[in-house]
Amino acid sequence: MTSTADSDTALAKKALRKQIRQLKSCHTAEQLAAMSEQVESRLMETSYWQQSRNILLYSALPDEVDTKILLLAACREGKNVWLPVVVGDNLILRSYQSTTPMHKGAFGIAEPQGEQLTDLTVIDLAIIPGMAFTSDGVRLGRGKGYYDRLLPRLTKATHIGLCFPFQLVDNIPSESHDQLMDDVIFSTRTQASLSPALQPPD
Repeated sequence: MTSTADSDTALAKKALRKQIRQLKSCHTAEQLAAMSEQVESRLMETSYWQQSRNILLYSALPDEVDTKILLLAACREGKNVWLPVVVGDNLILRSYQSTTPMHKGAFGIAEPQGEQLTDLTVIDLAIIPGMAFTSDGVRLGRGKGYYDRLLPRLTKATHIGLCFPFQLVDNIPSESHDQLMDDVIFSTRTQASLSPALQPPD
């Protein structure tokens, strides 16, 4: 039976997702692309990226921080890249190279047809999208729980969230199954007006 507290948390998460979608709609595709490039550049300047050899990345949806630059850079630098593929209620990881055939999978996400990774402990860096994050690593996903089920299996990976500045919030209602990020990388603010409740923390 679902408790009142669980119901309240679910409703709060739903409301926050709606607010984030509204903020995203205030930005043009060009603005989102520019902020994505800044996030990608910031990530590649970190020791997380520079020291990694086996990276979990993601194929971005139109409203997520793009990863095209990261995918190209990782392949150019000789890193092993893996992308998630939806299978039922779970994610499996398949290898990605610049020549890997891709097809549109669940939710319209581009998925690779490369080799499946069976030993998830080789992943040393996991780059994760989200609807919102806090500065201390709490993540709000889209509500399906795919990454919350995957991340506990990446036992040797550093988990990094990528987001636009309006996705960084002061508080996210969390539950016991929600997985924390080790760090969150975001771009600088744009001129779009932010709701006070969604202002990124200083």
